[in-house]
Amino acid sequence: MAVRYNLIYSDTSSIPDNSGATTYNIGENLPGGGIDEFIIRITTSNTTNAILADFGNVMSSLRMILNGTTFFDFRSGYASASNNAPSQFGYFLNSLGRGRSVEVPGDTAKEVYFRIPCGRNVPSGTSRLEVTLTYAATAAAVASGTFEIYARYNSAMQTTTTVSAATSFTHSASEEQVIVRLPQGVPGTVAGVMVQNDSAADELNGIRVLSQSDFSLDPDMFRAFNGDLYEQIVFADDDVSTTAQQFAVAVDGGLFLPLFGLSMDSDIRLQVNSSAATTRTYTPVITAPVNGSGEFVGQQTQAVVTNTATSVLDGTTESA
Repeated sequence: MAVRYNLIYSDTSSIPDNSGATTYNIGENLPGGGIDEFIIRITTSNTTNAILADFGNVMSSLRMILNGTTFFDFRSGYASASNNAPSQFGYFLNSLGRGRSVEVPGDTAKEVYFRIPCGRNVPSGTSRLEVTLTYAATAAAVASGTFEIYARYNSAMQTTTTVSAATSFTHSASEEQVIVRLPQGVPGTVAGVMVQNDSAADELNGIRVLSQSDFSLDPDMFRAFNGDLYEQIVFADDDVSTTAQQFAVAVDGGLFLPLFGLSMDSDIRLQVNSSAATTRTYTPVITAPVNGSGEFVGQQTQAVVTNTATSVLDGTTESA
């Protein structure tokens, strides 16, 4: 068993700035093997208060595609550099495992690590990673920085992780049924679903997960079950400290619902009691045991018969 890190991409341009939202498209080849996760490392040198709290507050969306298969498709309900609180993006990653979103606290120098779960045996030879990343604008100028992607190869990885595209729902101030759509052709079970509001406010009276309960549970009750109230929300806030991380018991407008390996026989059914008219997104997380045989790349089923002599004859007016 071994863990190996491979720097597959690096540039000095794929960083946020204060001119407005920015989108970057990145494509890079990488070696085959068992890829446990991809690690995104971002550094910036910036004016004071460019991002008030953790760096995840400017992560508007991130989509990652490996060999044509989308395995991570996340977009924040809201993204703002002036949100002086833990981000939805960082909270979501850390809900998938502690330490998946960590940052060196700093005001004019930022350094952040995002560990994106993957868990796929890609075929030997050359594979392809495509990344689409959108930042919200920073609140002050960014002078320079770096953007890096590492692949972590791990022979002991146990699960494949798919963060599927979100289902959006426009709520009224009432209780409504929400159907969270699950992707077709993706094996596994649902580990959980990330619920996001479009602002830094819950605006939520309660949610009933039909597979779990006959009753609606309020947000703080879910936070008691998912570990949030145990101060498991860790984030950087350089206004408070540049030598220690900060802790919170909630991310306003963000709530991760554990679904305990819910089967994918049908879509996820929720009853959501919203206290205001708003738009929420529901992002499912699907896991499955790693396929030890490696990623299936397909097999041709038609023979291509070549015969130069026949081809030459076919080019004339004669026939065999």
